[in-house]
Amino acid sequence: MSITGRGLTVLAATVVVLLGTAVPAHAAPGPPPGSIAGMGDSITRGFNACGWFADCPSRSFSTGSTPAVNSHYLRIRATSPAIDGHSYNDGRSGAKVADMAGQAQTAVSQRVAYVTILIGANDACTSSESSMTTVAAYRAALDTALGTLKAGLPDAKVLLISVPDIKRLWQVGKDSSGARTAWGLFGICQSMLANPTSTAAADTARRDRVRQRVIDFNGQLASACTAYGPNCKYDGGAVFGYAFQLSQISTWDYFHPNTSGQAALASVSYAAGFGW
Repeated sequence: MSITGRGLTVLAATVVVLLGTAVPAHAAPGPPPGSIAGMGDSITRGFNACGWFADCPSRSFSTGSTPAVNSHYLRIRATSPAIDGHSYNDGRSGAKVADMAGQAQTAVSQRVAYVTILIGANDACTSSESSMTTVAAYRAALDTALGTLKAGLPDAKVLLISVPDIKRLWQVGKDSSGARTAWGLFGICQSMLANPTSTAAADTARRDRVRQRVIDFNGQLASACTAYGPNCKYDGGAVFGYAFQLSQISTWDYFHPNTSGQAALASVSYAAGFGW
């Protein structure tokens, strides 16, 4: 069968129209949300960002009100004043993924339009490698929390933020006597940070396995977000890939982000979000 030049033109135009229908350009993010809830652990709570072993929610990367941090909440408020006063920090210091179901119920009760979730550091940073949360358990708990959000807040946008690279913490802190002292004194993240100056094969392999667990958690975040649907967005590993510096870590415990670290986290995670 032959096709004339005019036929080719019509065919090409038809293909363009069909492709344009099937694969639209990047969808507009929609209007900015009028409320926000931050779910997560001590990072979301701003722990040690303003005081000695204390929560500092005003400096949270997600919902904080401190201008120097320029949180998600403040970035949205700059263009949409309707969100003013509708910011909820539902995180809890020490939380693990198993605690997200309860936090999701709280977010649903607040009727928020936007939720950030950063969880997993405490599931990998444990007293020993053997006590880390399994990948299967991480996904099951995550799915439970997301199911609660989807059922209770069907129109809300959900941003899943990748777990930071905790091996990076070891890399930037292992040569600091202050960091090594804090890690040992307070028993911080011993799954990764035990024997910080050791170059023995066993310690090297342990650190790599713990890092891989974080990578696996992030893979589950990506997969769960895809399953959730268009109202969920994963940051694509942006936070995991961010090369934070020791100067962005609290000198009280050499583990949690300080104000500068919270500001960097806000910038990186917001840029990888919905684009309001």
